[in-house]
Amino acid sequence: MTQHASMTPERWARFDVARQILMIANEMNRASGQFAPDRLPSLRLCYERVLRLVDLTVQTRERRGLRRELLRWRDLVAALYVAPEPSRDDHAAAFRCLLLLHPVAAKQIPLLQL
Repeated sequence: MTQHASMTPERWARFDVARQILMIANEMNRASGQFAPDRLPSLRLCYERVLRLVDLTVQTRERRGLRRELLRWRDLVAALYVAPEPSRDDHAAAFRCLLLLHPVAAKQIPLLQL
């Protein structure tokens, strides 16, 4: 994983939580286009980047409630990551749940094309 590998917790912490959620959502959106059988390696790389950004967010946020919810949400993505054939419907549901974690991000839900 090269993308986001050099992202330090200090740099990530400079983004507000809305921006962090939207950046994670961007990776989920990128994953949405990788559901062909021959694209499974690309899909897994997207999920690796999602997991990396979630880990950075959990590491740099003080709000325990947000961290708890992000860790629960991370379990959904981890299950998709290890699934032999990740479900597009489960991906879409996880994507929507992520966006619901912040009011600014939730405004993107009507724009989803899953």
